[in-house]
Amino acid sequence: MDRYLLVIDEGTTSTRAMLFTADGRCAASEATPLDQHYPRPGRVEHDAAEIWRKTLRVTAAMVAQAGGADRIAGIGITNQRETVVFWDRTTGEPLAPAIVWQDRRTAADCAALRDAGHEAAVQDRTGLLLDPYFSGSKIGWAMREWPELAAAGDRLAVGTIDSWLIWKLTGGAHLTDATNASRTALMAIGAGVWDDEMIALFGVPRAALPEIVDCAGRFGTTSAFGGSIPICGIAGDQQAASIGQACTRPGETKATFGTGAFILTHAGATQPRSDHRLLSTVAAQLGGVRSYALEGSVFVAGSLVQWLRDSLGLIASAAETEGLARSVPDNGGVFLVPALSGLGAPWWEPGARGAISGLSFAAGKAHVARAALEAMAHQAHDLKTAFAADGQDWRTLRIDGGMVANDWMAQDLADMLGLTVERPEFAETTALGAAMLAGIGAGWFADLDEAAAMRGAVETFEPAIDDDVRTARLAGWKAAVGSVVALAG
Repeated sequence: MDRYLLVIDEGTTSTRAMLFTADGRCAASEATPLDQHYPRPGRVEHDAAEIWRKTLRVTAAMVAQAGGADRIAGIGITNQRETVVFWDRTTGEPLAPAIVWQDRRTAADCAALRDAGHEAAVQDRTGLLLDPYFSGSKIGWAMREWPELAAAGDRLAVGTIDSWLIWKLTGGAHLTDATNASRTALMAIGAGVWDDEMIALFGVPRAALPEIVDCAGRFGTTSAFGGSIPICGIAGDQQAASIGQACTRPGETKATFGTGAFILTHAGATQPRSDHRLLSTVAAQLGGVRSYALEGSVFVAGSLVQWLRDSLGLIASAAETEGLARSVPDNGGVFLVPALSGLGAPWWEPGARGAISGLSFAAGKAHVARAALEAMAHQAHDLKTAFAADGQDWRTLRIDGGMVANDWMAQDLADMLGLTVERPEFAETTALGAAMLAGIGAGWFADLDEAAAMRGAVETFEPAIDDDVRTARLAGWKAAVGSVVALAG
């Protein structure tokens, strides 16, 4: 009788459950969108109760599709990172909105800490920088601004999305894995434990935080679906995607183009230290042993295309952008800097705002759509330059995420980066990586190298433009992004 690995992929804009077989085949999938809440400019929130309801719904559908709980060997969880949930240990209900990773409400707090000289210590102890992106400042802000949290006292539980789901699935286990913990700015990245200095710096209640565990193992069971199913794998979405792309050796690099864009280069057992405003993060922790990665985070990628569709009405669907990009010979001098929620690496300008420059009467929506897609390669090139300066240049780039179904964009990445780009036939590598971890935890695989057989076939894109064309485009981008950074300063 066939058994499956069940993955819960809790993203920013949707929640999905998927069934995988041991050879990496996705046997079934069910997804539903998540509501996005924007109470003020720069603020982004989710309803944790909605996340749980929808997780229950899609996961139950997959258990039924599998033929019952006894057909599930283990559950893997992967999630949007840095998003913070606050809940009551007694009732199991949220006490406040979840603050999403894109939220910028703590920009002033982070700037004040930076001005006070704390960023060097934050980077040294956590591998991260002082930015609203990370969870620590969000928790500190919430404890200060939402009195109901402090009033909860010992009943308060705080965690990232993985912690919230594990609590609800198990009925009270308060856990997080090392990859998610490494994104909070609260974990001592070299030791894999909560850091008292960072907890004090951000004003976080330590007793409310979860226990930090491995990415694969046995983390409790759930009886929410008519039987007992073990939870066997946990990882933040970008680390899961890196695992799903079989980036398990130093120098191997993946880029995920989803709501945002996130590039990780595996750095092995030694924590990398960046002098060019990149991030050190935990790639995975297995058997108590951590491996590390260098990461560059871009806040706006697929959400830019969504904005063109939903807010500007320039397109009716994301799929239109490829045809529009191909319909014009070049960008017509138009550049789009997608700083709709600030600029991430390597700029780290939370106050930056998006801009479209180079417009003329000759420019049309095709040029704007093309400029939006080109911005993905331009931002990736900025990161490649920073990675190389930190001694972690890319040899090839393995891409995934919803945007890379666009062949024009995949080719543009190869052209602008000047290297081979690999795209797997199965693009849902975040879920695949969580399945690999669950497979290790369930005893199907001995290690990540063995689990990597699940990855499957890939398609390659090779550079095909002249150097002078690349140089001219990069010069135009440099001027455009430089203007945005200057205005933010």
